[in-house]
Amino acid sequence: MTHAELREHLVRTRIAGDVATSRENNLDHYRSLANRDPHYMFGLTLDGPWAYRDILELMAKSAGVVADPGHREGQDTIDPDRTIEAVERMGDTIAGVLRQESPRILIATGHPTGLLTIHMALARMLKERGVTLMGPAEGWSYWGSGFGRRRKIRYMDDVAMLDDKGSFVHTHDPAPMRAMLSELGADRPDLVIADHGWAGAAGEAGILTVGFADSNDPALFVGEAEGKIAVTVPLDDNVLPRYYEPLTHHLVERVLRAL
Repeated sequence: MTHAELREHLVRTRIAGDVATSRENNLDHYRSLANRDPHYMFGLTLDGPWAYRDILELMAKSAGVVADPGHREGQDTIDPDRTIEAVERMGDTIAGVLRQESPRILIATGHPTGLLTIHMALARMLKERGVTLMGPAEGWSYWGSGFGRRRKIRYMDDVAMLDDKGSFVHTHDPAPMRAMLSELGADRPDLVIADHGWAGAAGEAGILTVGFADSNDPALFVGEAEGKIAVTVPLDDNVLPRYYEPLTHHLVERVLRAL
């Protein structure tokens, strides 16, 4: 698929372009991050002041949302060219790790209804190349805020997720990644591929981290601006899983070509 064809696919499926996430929702989350609401920080601590206007300006630059602060409601956007560029940088970063001797990689997702398909494809490709895919803290469980029973870490095809009595669940929580890194101690992964709080906690811990983020999840973009996240790919993180296939193929091919 050519760059133009991939770009058209991203816009047509609303992975990028005119995305489903509303302008109101985006701006509300930018304010929440500016106010340091833990739910929106994804386990990151921010070194800079990062006021609301700063975050909006960064998101316009990094994700392609509408830059005009006077645009407060209705449609918002993700620039498909930024999505493709970031995916290619992610591929180059992954390839750089694969060139190391006996690399170890940890993969996790907080968005199993959408992004899991990308993570599983990456896990298969990495495993075929002899990479050690790490699986720490399987079965670790905790009571978190906002839900009334224990959730635990479970792996499916080497991708970590949160399990809630048999169902994989959406989460922003950095606590599971912190538990995984605590169990590993000094035996850290060479790379984390993740999203949401899984990525934020890994980047905060100083681990090379690449991740995916929607336009209403600014924390990882701020983390990248501060050097804690290596690459953040802007995209709608909850379209139909099959829609991600061309983007996933482009990412895998970029990794393999860069080796």
